[in-house]
Amino acid sequence: MLEMKVPSPGESITEVEIAQWLVQDGDYVEKDQAIAEVDSDKATLELPAEASGVITLKAEEGDAVAVGAVVCLIDTTAARPEGTSATTDSPSKEKQPAKDTAIQTPPTTKESYATGTPSPAAKKILDEKSITSTSVSGTGRDGRITKHDALNAVPSMGSVGSKIRGESRTKLSMLRRKVAERLVEAKNTTAMLTTFNEVDMGPIFALRKEYKETFKAKHGVGLGFMSFFTLAVVRALELYPSVNSMIDGKEMLTYDYKDISIAVSGPKGLMVPVIRNAENLTFRGVEAEVKRLAIRARDGQITVDEMTGGTFTISNGGVFGSMLSTPIINPPQSGILGMHNIVERPVVKEGAVVIAPIMYVALSYDHRIIDGKESVGFLVAVKEALENPTELLMHSDVEKALEL
Repeated sequence: MLEMKVPSPGESITEVEIAQWLVQDGDYVEKDQAIAEVDSDKATLELPAEASGVITLKAEEGDAVAVGAVVCLIDTTAARPEGTSATTDSPSKEKQPAKDTAIQTPPTTKESYATGTPSPAAKKILDEKSITSTSVSGTGRDGRITKHDALNAVPSMGSVGSKIRGESRTKLSMLRRKVAERLVEAKNTTAMLTTFNEVDMGPIFALRKEYKETFKAKHGVGLGFMSFFTLAVVRALELYPSVNSMIDGKEMLTYDYKDISIAVSGPKGLMVPVIRNAENLTFRGVEAEVKRLAIRARDGQITVDEMTGGTFTISNGGVFGSMLSTPIINPPQSGILGMHNIVERPVVKEGAVVIAPIMYVALSYDHRIIDGKESVGFLVAVKEALENPTELLMHSDVEKALEL
């Protein structure tokens, strides 16, 4: 009988939370098959089976389990069920348990936090269908609503007047609780201020229109806005190094490298993977790294190491339609740049009113080590680079900068 213990997801992490079991008690599992999703305070990770055999679960969904504790047993002497064969590929999460749930007697559920609570995958499906979890009966462990339950759920066809007014209670994941703690910490422990400016995105629009197809054909990635913003931030950090600094006790720690954190939306909430040594990357390099990290975050494969150690953050609320916001600093960093949506607005150029694609940008900064002059100068430097990218970001040689 093999005892499976919780591996350490990263330094300083002492416990994880069982977010979702991907198998049921008594199932036959294959070696390396994903059997559970576990939350730490930094990321969500998959737990693979260490051997093939029949599994016995030793922890409930929602349990906080210490690193090194036994979460399940695998009977490696059990015979593989007839009709199945060993495979080198890990079974997909989409695969349903081998048991015929259509003819099984629904399990008796006990009241717990999981009763009526959808798994993360199920919640997403229910939200897309505009179905409340209170209207779905869960067949998972302790009455938890599984992805299979959500896929089979049918919206009520009743009239508006007959709708049931309900509510649901969902336990916050360990990751979400940690994010909440860090946001409160940033508000309470930093002297945070925000300065604003606006950027005429016309020059970048013109460059993308002319070169985006050639760029994508040559490099296999799109020429987006993130490469322009990342390289504009790198240039501004060179000019204003205090923005690339952190407070460490009674000292100010300034970095000569630029590790840029990018806030992306993942299935478990906000993820902030890091583009390492952005000062050494080209437009192609930034776009390729942004794509790689975004895909890993979306697929829940991002690691703790990939989200640790950034020196400055870029957050793009514009993808969700935000016009203007005050982003919160990502501690222990001292600055974060907020991007917003691009709207055609009337602006004055050379004494005439013209229509231009305008984006409002915001820099939130820690006033304890960044003065107003530096914060405003930094944001103006970002604005200048974005409004004159050919000269300031491409050194007047567009094709060489884009490696075309």
